[in-house]
Amino acid sequence: MDIAFVFKIAAVGLIVAVLNQILQKSGRDDYAMLTAVAGILVVLMMLLPKIQDMMRTARSVFGL
Repeated sequence: MDIAFVFKIAAVGLIVAVLNQILQKSGRDDYAMLTAVAGILVVLMMLLPKIQDMMRTARSVFGL
């Protein structure tokens, strides 16, 4: 995993954290929770190809 990918995940986390704070301060707690969930989903969607590659590599190493 390269460092650029880690920075992308950190950028998503930073944006979600700022949006979450802004929405909570303005009294929109329901939207703040939705942005947090959306941020988690975005990061998971970014990680899925990496997890697939890892599983593919593990299968080839162990001959499964």
